[in-house]
Amino acid sequence: MTIFDLDLPIDVQASSLGDPQQLAQSLADTVVDALRSAIDSHGHATLVVSGGRSPVRFFQCLAQVDLPWQQVTISLADERWVPAAHPDSNEGLVRRHLLQGPASKARLLGLYQPTETLEAAALAADQALAELPPIDVLVLGMGEDGHTASLFPASPNLSLALQVDSQRRCLPMHAPSAPHQRLSMTLALLSRARLPLLALQGAAKLETLAEALRGDDVATMPIRAFLRAPLAIYWCP
Repeated sequence: MTIFDLDLPIDVQASSLGDPQQLAQSLADTVVDALRSAIDSHGHATLVVSGGRSPVRFFQCLAQVDLPWQQVTISLADERWVPAAHPDSNEGLVRRHLLQGPASKARLLGLYQPTETLEAAALAADQALAELPPIDVLVLGMGEDGHTASLFPASPNLSLALQVDSQRRCLPMHAPSAPHQRLSMTLALLSRARLPLLALQGAAKLETLAEALRGDDVATMPIRAFLRAPLAIYWCP
């Protein structure tokens, strides 16, 4: 199966790349074009990215591009509730691999807050995100359980996080099989991105995407909330 075998919604674009480096470069090229257009249009660009291991090559490709990075704000779709110095921190990943070279001039708006409880951290992040300009580019990943950002199936706050008219920008989330508690942007905020992109690697992720396309229950596979136009999907084996 290739990504082009899938029954994709009308106007959802899909690209099948040869390997992770090609995916990273192609994704970076698309993001750069969109950031340039946003800066030309309204003098500023906002990029929201996801963490994990997969984006590292993409971050490294993007970091070396000659952009007016001082006019770019970068934030995170989700975060583990750990300090930036922790090896599992998404903010730390962005600082190590994206905020380097030319891109070091970008502004980073992180989600982690050193509060006593996860709920307090989510409220503090929610308030901080009031300063986030409208999202020009959103880069999502997906887990083999169909989660995206930290919108996990069976998380206690999932129904609230998936409300398209919610006033909350960030909520505490619990990953059933992951070691760290999470903070996640809500669907209400993420769905307003002007250009949402989905990056996937491997046959297992492709099978998950195919399963998601066969149904419509967003609670069991939250990625379904994003599988509509506009969306561009990037995949490699």
